[in-house]
Amino acid sequence: MLTERHLQIFIALAEEQHFGDAARVVGITQPPLSQGLRRLEALVGAKLFERGAGRVELTPAGAALLPYARRALTSIEELHQAAVARDPEGPEIRLGLAPEVPPSAGAAVAAAAGAVIPGSRVTVVTASTSSLINQVTTGRLTLAAVLHPVVLDGLEAGPVSLLPTWALAPAGFVDEEVVGLRQLKGLPVAIRPRTEAPAARDLFLDTLALHRPTGGTVVVTDERAGLAMAAAGQAIVVTADPALTAPGVTRHRLADDPLPLRLRLVWSRTRTPFLRPNDVMAQLTEALVAS
Repeated sequence: MLTERHLQIFIALAEEQHFGDAARVVGITQPPLSQGLRRLEALVGAKLFERGAGRVELTPAGAALLPYARRALTSIEELHQAAVARDPEGPEIRLGLAPEVPPSAGAAVAAAAGAVIPGSRVTVVTASTSSLINQVTTGRLTLAAVLHPVVLDGLEAGPVSLLPTWALAPAGFVDEEVVGLRQLKGLPVAIRPRTEAPAARDLFLDTLALHRPTGGTVVVTDERAGLAMAAAGQAIVVTADPALTAPGVTRHRLADDPLPLRLRLVWSRTRTPFLRPNDVMAQLTEALVAS
């Protein structure tokens, strides 16, 4: 079946004449773009591009079909716009946020989502990265800010954003404002359960072990529990929330920022046709970083 994605790939390749550039325009990587082109050529029964030295050029058949593809894609976009315009309440954007997303970052993404889609209604839920991926895949959420790395299960994803982190330690545990992880020995680092984001947790633990061979970890339900343990002198918390604090806890910048919070936005192209990678995701990602 000919899809909107096929049309986007066809037009992007015709305009960019380069697989890598076309993939960035469409918002995917090169392998699915090449696969999409092969499917499109099978559907229309003609070779659309000549390939060579990283560049592509339209074949006579491709040049003949390109105007029809442009008109078809324009019609689909007009259909989406008309459907949104007929909804008296506007489209609902169901945004999911991983618990590690700082409140300021989550608020910035929610505000940007509402601003870039006029008349939209934004609702927000918080859940683990694993749960958010499932909810986006099944259509219960429009998009989500999740921890990276994560298995995407066919979802689209924006670029990875790195948010700086701080170490929250019991008062008097270390004196320096900027510390290395090796200086934070003697207490476990509080972490959330691995099942919430297995790949991201493994990367965090591997990096932590590399820079801090001793000290171990302790599993906590959330950052509030970790903060309470830090205040009690029993743990260290690594957080990207610049406002997280408590009496009896001091904040320290981590030297060279070895444990940044890695976030990315994910969404389903097929379930959320009104979201466009170029005109929406770039602004949402910018809001995430700017926060």
